[in-house]
Amino acid sequence: MSDLVRSIHRRAARPGRRAALALALLASSLWVLPAWAAPANAADTPARPAATGALVIIGGALKFDNAEVWKRIVDEAGGPGARIAVFATAAANPERSAGQIIEALNAQGARAEHIPVAPRLAGSDLQARLNDPALIAKVGAAQAVFFSGGAQELIVDTFQPGGQVTPMLQAIWSVYQRGGLIAGTSAGAAIMSTTMFRDAQDALHVLKGQMRRGKEVDRGLGFVGPKLFIDQHFLKRGRIGRLLPLMQAEGYQLGLGVEENSAALLRGDDVEVLGAKGVLLVDLSQASQDKTLAAFNIRNAQLSFLDRGDRHNLKTGQTTPSAKKLAGHVIDPAAKDFKPFFTKQPFYLDILGDSTIVNAMGQLLDSPFPEVLGVAFDGRSASTEPQPDLGFEFRLYKGEGSRGWFSAAMGGEDYTVLRLRLDVQPVIISRPFYKPLAAAGLPR
Repeated sequence: MSDLVRSIHRRAARPGRRAALALALLASSLWVLPAWAAPANAADTPARPAATGALVIIGGALKFDNAEVWKRIVDEAGGPGARIAVFATAAANPERSAGQIIEALNAQGARAEHIPVAPRLAGSDLQARLNDPALIAKVGAAQAVFFSGGAQELIVDTFQPGGQVTPMLQAIWSVYQRGGLIAGTSAGAAIMSTTMFRDAQDALHVLKGQMRRGKEVDRGLGFVGPKLFIDQHFLKRGRIGRLLPLMQAEGYQLGLGVEENSAALLRGDDVEVLGAKGVLLVDLSQASQDKTLAAFNIRNAQLSFLDRGDRHNLKTGQTTPSAKKLAGHVIDPAAKDFKPFFTKQPFYLDILGDSTIVNAMGQLLDSPFPEVLGVAFDGRSASTEPQPDLGFEFRLYKGEGSRGWFSAAMGGEDYTVLRLRLDVQPVIISRPFYKPLAAAGLPR
């Protein structure tokens, strides 16, 4: 294996308090959001300028004892004493959510503060708070901004109603563009893309074509720029089924699905994986579709699973596995001395199940087989499900550059998997899928 040089993250110098306040006051009246951040359709968006800030994109369900992620947020914001503006705009109970986040951040040395701008905040005048010059100045003077989980449509509808950028959002952007940090969990991760899922809880419905603008999908805030799509709760909820159709429809070539209690630290083109699990990187740059078919399909999508501690450069495509992976086992199916661990070829009846896609990737890579198959379909009554006979076959297979690493040093069977291929095609599901064996047919 050739040596890969790890990217060096340089922390940009940050202005003093007086300069920061001046920037914030300017943001409230004159600062204009860059044009590249505003369009909803990634294909219509020009390339983003170089940004000096960082993003911590958390897949949701972040545990308060996940010190690695909480500490890294504070470190990237400037270390002990870092001023972090916390928005619980998406939360059902903003005060409680903000209080828990602040406690976790301050336990790592931050000086976090709740910015009370939330539609569900009892007794609060949302528009007055949203346009309060003192609050806008406070946000502009912060070194980092943290968005809570909840309903991401509340974030977008509050800070960017009808696509119009508010002064408060301008102040948030000013933090990022002068070298600060933007972090978000769950809903706070969804808003990172130029396009986001607004409310699409059923991945299979999206696979079947249910992607209405303003319903299932909407405009995001665009912190990651126009070329990368973000999704969250990714492996737990089988969201590969909704990410692929959206990426294809919106013209995204790169997608990043972040798992729960895990985070992707993004600075420029460099991604570092933090937390309990990892992220799935989807590359559609060489993918195609059969437009004659009346349902979603895709060929030659490229999937890579980056585990905790791994690093990846989105521009060069180079991956640097964690030290524990490098000290473990290299898995190269093309090598002459390849000795696969798995000896059975599985078939996955619920490819959209909890972590099924990434488990299938590890099993395929570490096996002698060229491919594995799985299906996605709904087994409920035909009366409750649109297009009940429509399902999808997922075919994972090896290709040029498919390789990875394995380690048991983190307490499990952990894989980093690079460059597997995926085809998805629509299929007809027989109903009933199964039926009881008749008594006369039982063996004697």
